[in-house]
Amino acid sequence: MSRVTRAGMVAFVVAIAVIIADQMTKTWVLSDLRLAVGESRPIVWPLSLTLVRNDGVSFGFFQTHAEWTRWMLAGFSLVASGALAAWAWRAERIWAGVALGLVLGGAVGNLIDRVRLGAVVDFVDVQPLMFPWIFNVADSGINVGVGVAAALMLVDSLAARRKAGT
Repeated sequence: MSRVTRAGMVAFVVAIAVIIADQMTKTWVLSDLRLAVGESRPIVWPLSLTLVRNDGVSFGFFQTHAEWTRWMLAGFSLVASGALAAWAWRAERIWAGVALGLVLGGAVGNLIDRVRLGAVVDFVDVQPLMFPWIFNVADSGINVGVGVAAALMLVDSLAARRKAGT
C-alpha cells in the first residue's frame, strides 16, 4: 500500500477537525442547553438553535422512523466514508484534500449520531433567511466540501480547455 500523500494528510486533519467540531456542538446542544426536540432558542437574528432528530437522509428526506433505515443509512455512510478515505489517501492537490476532508468529516460525524443516537442531531436554524432546513456542523462540512470540489472541477475544466486552445 502506498504512503498517504501530503494532500491526503490535509484531508484527514480536516476530517478529524470537522468530526470534533460536529460532535462537540451536538454534545453542547444536547447536554448543556438541554433543548427538547422541537424546542427553539433564538441566538441572534437570523440564527436560532432548534433541536431536531433527523432519521431520514439529507435535509430530512425519506423519514420513515423505522429501525432498519437507521442501519441501512449507517451502512451507506460507512461505505461512503471508506470510499472517501481511500480517495483522500491518494489526493494530489491540497484543495482536493480539503474538500474530501470536509465531506469525509461530515459523513463520519453524522454516522456517529446514527449509530450512537439512532438519528442525526440537527440544530442550526436560519429559517428567516428562507433556508427551510435545520442542519449541523457535519452537514455544513459536506455541503462546503462538495462546493469546493465542484469549483475545483470547474477550474480544472477551464484550465484544460485553455491548455488545449479551445
